[in-house]
Amino acid sequence: MKDLNKYRGIFPAFYACYDEKGDVSPERVRALTEYLIGKGVTGLYVGGSSGECIYQSVAERKLLLENVMAVAKGRIVIIAHVACNNTADSRELAAHAESLGVDAIAAIPPIYFHLPPYAVAQYWNDISAAAPNTDFVIYNIPQLAGVALSSALLREMLKNPRVIGVKNSSMPVQDIEMWRDEGAFVFNGPDEQLLSGLAAGAGGGIGGTYGAMPELYLKIYQLFGEGKIAEAREIQDACCHVIYKMCSTKGNMYAVIKGILRENGGIDIGGVRAPLYALQEEDMPIVRECAADIRTLIAKYA
Repeated sequence: MKDLNKYRGIFPAFYACYDEKGDVSPERVRALTEYLIGKGVTGLYVGGSSGECIYQSVAERKLLLENVMAVAKGRIVIIAHVACNNTADSRELAAHAESLGVDAIAAIPPIYFHLPPYAVAQYWNDISAAAPNTDFVIYNIPQLAGVALSSALLREMLKNPRVIGVKNSSMPVQDIEMWRDEGAFVFNGPDEQLLSGLAAGAGGGIGGTYGAMPELYLKIYQLFGEGKIAEAREIQDACCHVIYKMCSTKGNMYAVIKGILRENGGIDIGGVRAPLYALQEEDMPIVRECAADIRTLIAKYA
């Protein structure tokens, strides 16, 4: 039986880091990695939705992960999302991630064509086979992938000894209970329900807004562990209201988050890649308001 305790905690979903030309910036990748390590997070989830993976080439995704690992290896837990919309590229990224020494790889199902469950299982198992010494995490995000994990598919996948759990980004908290009952380690995905996910049995959280305010999510996790649910709920509610503001701009939410990091962390990791919509000048009052809200909340709670 594997010891999965290293996966308990808070995992910011790592952001794509670009230079002024819009190319992946190794220097900014390293700077963001060091910045988040300094916040005391458990680990990082690299190359997922927040990392704009579907808009990057295989070579760019390798470059990004290589520079994360150059800073993070041996210091924190790294989960690398390696899925592409074809098996060959996904296997190449999986083998590359294992060669760098990541703790786990993860994959969404193939998108666009709605494959039957046995085809999805074959895809995931083929990816896992390319990294035979590395844990595998299923990424369930049906609202974007168009394919939903089921208990039957999870049971099939758990026959693979490398499959240890699910990053669950579906909205129903019940899903976390179902995957937990099947014996999977579950990461809560929706940031707005971290506390609810932990209460339902998630062992940790992976989130796209964690990097903007890691102190607050770490505090929620700590308070939940101490049984201080009312205090944790107060912070969760506050985080939700910041997220709602982040999502109220014309520019993409990740462009907003990168603006917040410039405001609060003094760290510049560039913009977002088209077709994600860039931060607009009209968005800046909301960016500054969110940044100020986060500073206030950290001073109050963390």
